[in-house]
Amino acid sequence: MTLHFPSDPVGLFVYLVGLLILWFIVSIPVYFAGKLLKGGRASFGSALGATLGGVIVYWLVFSVIAYFLGAVIGPAAGALALVVGLLAWLAVFRAAFSTSWFGAIGIVIVAWLILLVFDFLLTTLFGVKFPDFFPF
Repeated sequence: MTLHFPSDPVGLFVYLVGLLILWFIVSIPVYFAGKLLKGGRASFGSALGATLGGVIVYWLVFSVIAYFLGAVIGPAAGALALVVGLLAWLAVFRAAFSTSWFGAIGIVIVAWLILLVFDFLLTTLFGVKFPDFFPF
């Protein structure tokens, strides 16, 4: 898959603003899931940190493991990188919300459910849909 970035300053600015807006939108379900599972002791800043930090840590861990172990163990490195990357991503959620591993998993699951409801409402009310990134 090839990424195409805008080549002019205005296009790059619009691209970056779009990423910021997406970051905030994706952090909303994480915030509500954290509030629900932490008894109201979660902040939107924690949700923002978890979503941004989770993506960065996942990408770094996945890329490093897939690249370096790919030459040694072949295609199995991708599966290993996926598992270790997901664990690293959960570790970021665990740290951001000061919770247990099960708490982090719960926040992720509840956030996905909230995002599904949010997507359904946006589609029904406004005809706007999130990109197809759901695993089912």
